[in-house]
Amino acid sequence: MTRKNPLFDTATTLGKILGFLGVSAICGVLVAGLLVPAAAVSGSAASGSIQFFDTLPAELQVDPPSQNTTILAKDGSPIASIYAENRTKVPLDSMSPFIKDAVIAIEDSRFYEHGGIDTTGIMRAIVSTARGNKQGASTITQQYVNNVINESLVAADREEDVKLNGGGKGVGDKLREMKLAIALEKKFSKEQILEGYLNIVFFNRDAYGIEAASKFFFSTTAKDLTLPQAALLAGLVNSPSAFDPIANPDNAQKRRDLVLAAMVNQGKITQAEYDEAVATPVTTKVTPARQGCAYATMAPYFCDYVLHLLFNNPAYGDTTEERIKRVQRGGLTIQTTLDPTAQTVAQQQVDATAGANPDKWGASITSVQPGTGQIVSMAQNTVWLPQEGKFDQTQNFNVDVLDANGNDLNGIGGFQPGSTMKPFTFAQWLNEGKSMNTTINASRRTYQQNFPWRNTCPTPVNGFYDKSVPGSFDLQNSDEGYYRNMTVLYGLMNSINTATFASASQVDLCGIQGIVDATGIHGGLPVRDETGKVTDPNPKVTMTTLSNLIGATQTAPLTMAAAFATFAADGKYCEPIAITSVKDQSGAELPAQSSNCKDAVKPEVARGVAYAMQEVLNAGSGSLIRPALSTRNNFPVAAKTGTNDSNGSTWVVGYTTGLATASWFGDPLGDQLRPGRNLTVNGKFYQSIDGYMIAGPQFTNYMLSVAPAYGTNPFQQPPSNLLGTAAPQRNTTPAPTTQNPAPSTGNSGNGNNGNNGNGNNDKD
Repeated sequence: MTRKNPLFDTATTLGKILGFLGVSAICGVLVAGLLVPAAAVSGSAASGSIQFFDTLPAELQVDPPSQNTTILAKDGSPIASIYAENRTKVPLDSMSPFIKDAVIAIEDSRFYEHGGIDTTGIMRAIVSTARGNKQGASTITQQYVNNVINESLVAADREEDVKLNGGGKGVGDKLREMKLAIALEKKFSKEQILEGYLNIVFFNRDAYGIEAASKFFFSTTAKDLTLPQAALLAGLVNSPSAFDPIANPDNAQKRRDLVLAAMVNQGKITQAEYDEAVATPVTTKVTPARQGCAYATMAPYFCDYVLHLLFNNPAYGDTTEERIKRVQRGGLTIQTTLDPTAQTVAQQQVDATAGANPDKWGASITSVQPGTGQIVSMAQNTVWLPQEGKFDQTQNFNVDVLDANGNDLNGIGGFQPGSTMKPFTFAQWLNEGKSMNTTINASRRTYQQNFPWRNTCPTPVNGFYDKSVPGSFDLQNSDEGYYRNMTVLYGLMNSINTATFASASQVDLCGIQGIVDATGIHGGLPVRDETGKVTDPNPKVTMTTLSNLIGATQTAPLTMAAAFATFAADGKYCEPIAITSVKDQSGAELPAQSSNCKDAVKPEVARGVAYAMQEVLNAGSGSLIRPALSTRNNFPVAAKTGTNDSNGSTWVVGYTTGLATASWFGDPLGDQLRPGRNLTVNGKFYQSIDGYMIAGPQFTNYMLSVAPAYGTNPFQQPPSNLLGTAAPQRNTTPAPTTQNPAPSTGNSGNGNNGNNGNGNNDKD
């Protein structure tokens, strides 16, 4: 046992006198200059402290603390919360009176009496500490100053300089804090200081500020806190870990009851209120803090897409790191275009298609609104976080690599679109004034290296089809019966490869390129240099590479939906947009997106394409889709099916006058080379898959439910010179009735990408 020195034993009369003198000296050093700045204080220590005090700054930059960023759907419903610190600022009048009284009672009972520092509290703390019971003396104003300083350090990535109350602070730090507290009291009212303090103070690693703490611990709001809840949270401030009601409920109750005792002693509550409160058990109703798109209430991949739009936008910072910090700490309100009703249907459809499949086949739907480019829905059949029996994936199937999570060299970046590229050759045919009912020779299968393509672009033609050349082969269709003369319309309706090439051979390939570029089609994988730096974020899909006529280059579903929306909007292309408004904490508008539309295709050409693609569903390759969706049975819809060489990427992309949608099913893994053959999906075996089989019903079910809300007016008729007079040739192939459906009659064969290499083998 340590023996006390009787000279300094405060239990003796002499000890008390000496203790008082010591306390007076220390207090003089700390506060003489604060209380009476002009006072003459004897003693070199006190004089030095006053001189030091006079050199300290008296201004504190009170920036808004880090706050949650909220992403909202079009109707204002929340999608996700993004934050570095879980904090939602609320005004003082939106806080329970109990929390205000409780915090003042336990932390600073003379809050409304002092001017920033409490000399009585300082004296009491020094005496208590001298007796061996360490006690703080910081006022709420001083604590607020300390929190503001620390918050600014964290925001500046200087966490190592943060100094907490009770540790790491020297006399200079305390003097600075005191001077700033006095200055703050002159600048702000007591209510403003109390509001700022309650919004910034730390309660838990998942709860900063009283609103977040109320939700986290009690699943309520700061406004609705009960007396026992408020007292518990007020007590928690002193030591969030020691008085944590989840980890240490006994400690939390003792501390809560201490707060309640202070409240009744100070007349803030009645004895009856006190008795009832202390008799209340300490219970919590935790709402876990879930931040980020992984915990989005809906559309996690759309949410991630929205974040990447901001992270890639220089308006939000010079570097990616600065932009991320702006979003995570800025308390932004991001209004998006997402329609929750459409999103729910889209998610239901992709989940029904292949929500749980051990082989990890992917399904996706994305929709845009023609004439605005607003993204209506974006869904895929995966979950962000691993779940038993689910296909987990953080990559977004619907967008370019640079707009997806994990935008690295291994990103997905879309899929081969197959025959969904054929309408663009058809559009150029119409663009040159040719009739869709012109008969062409679709029996030709050989396009030699020296074939006289018409090409006014500087990019040379790349590729050929010639089985006489080693390593090459002739152009193929899947069914022998289609190597014959047919109209251009019939060739598109039934997705005949040889018909597409016969059409392309009679138009300017550069014209096809112009339409593809004008409708926003680009590759989903950016071009990078040898260091990995992106040199071209939106590389062209080069239509003078012949395999691209039938869809060899990976393209994102969102890109395809927006391109097809051009035809729905009478030839007007609108870039896809997801963000309509961004506001900061003060309500000031920040850069967002707005509709960026341009005339891309002649209106008469767009009408001709719509006419033809209605026939795809009425009597062509899309007529095999079940349940049936066609102009005859429901409302006007135009669409095109598509499948790539390996059957590993299958599509239906189509539109009404008010909604354009890309529906995709296939292989989303790695190099996407798994063949879509001999697979079982939802208990059904497929010898091989084509666009109409799985992506087709997914498309029709979605459009039947969602499209009417966006408008299903009849498409305008094309002019007679483009329509011609010949009646369309109907596809009389019956719908499949066996478990293993026959391929669509539009199936086709192999092509060449390059002068002697294999290319895309489009299927429908």
